[in-house]
Amino acid sequence: MKAIVCKEFGPPSSLVFEDVEVPELKPSQLLIDVHSAGVNFPDTLIIQDKYQVKPPLPFSPGGEISGTISSMGESVKGWNVGDEVIAMVGHGGFREQVIVGPMQIFKKPSSMDFTTASCFTLTYGTSHYALKDRAQLKEGETLLVLGAAGGVGISAIEIGKALGAKVVAAASSDEKLAVCKEYGADEVINYGGYDLTDKDQIKQFRSDIATTSGGKGPDVIYDPVGGNFTEPSLRSIAWGGRFLVIGFASGPIPKIPLNLYLIKGCSAVGVFWGQFTMLEPQNHLANMEQLTKWHEEGKLKAPVTEVLPLEQAKEALEMILDRKAKGKIALTTSFYKN
Repeated sequence: MKAIVCKEFGPPSSLVFEDVEVPELKPSQLLIDVHSAGVNFPDTLIIQDKYQVKPPLPFSPGGEISGTISSMGESVKGWNVGDEVIAMVGHGGFREQVIVGPMQIFKKPSSMDFTTASCFTLTYGTSHYALKDRAQLKEGETLLVLGAAGGVGISAIEIGKALGAKVVAAASSDEKLAVCKEYGADEVINYGGYDLTDKDQIKQFRSDIATTSGGKGPDVIYDPVGGNFTEPSLRSIAWGGRFLVIGFASGPIPKIPLNLYLIKGCSAVGVFWGQFTMLEPQNHLANMEQLTKWHEEGKLKAPVTEVLPLEQAKEALEMILDRKAKGKIALTTSFYKN
């Protein structure tokens, strides 16, 4: 079978597309024919040895897939060959076939095609856990989403609206903000021209946040960006607000003065969705049931804006690193059917 393989840590250009052997199937495992694999920011980190999960070389990146069950070990119950499934694999998904355990899969909703299904779980699972469980976002509150045109950003916009919040989307271009409006953003902020090391431009950025949040600041801030965006956003948060630490797509991890949390009466809340799924599997399952129901009801569009063949994984990862992705990117294999 064909696979994208990381043989040495480095940029996407160092990845190799080649034939690999299918691992031996154990009695408690299932073999999935991968139709589609979602591409996510952690995939760019894991191949550079910058992620908290550090698989031994060689390995394939790719944390989420959709496909059909090809074969099963004799001890697997409750599934059948041919079942259409979604699987969270952490890494190893950029392959034509993947071996998983029963706890890693759930049924693909009929409302989703394979590309949508492969791009749904990580981003929407993260944002739902962040906004519902960690921030406890309430109807009528204001949510500010940084990096709003990316995969997790769009999911945060849609889920924020589903939870009844006013959503302010911040992104780096008018083109990206048009996408955010399409998926439900009530207000937008274009921060593309700001130098957030300049005091006057920081002041203007904070003024934009205040204006779009009715003067009091956002109740919840969703930050997958980090870097120079974090501190001025935090300084603009409403009293009693919740600042969600999602990730650091801009690169640097900010160092925040602790007195800001005292002065604003706010909280910094970490969001480690992968750990949540392992430590609280029943709550994770309930969240996914809610998300798939919202998708079936049309409340979540879950856009896949780019579909590329598996061999173009390098290009897909470069798009994410260059912050050119709007929505989600999916990779398809020879098994793919629409």
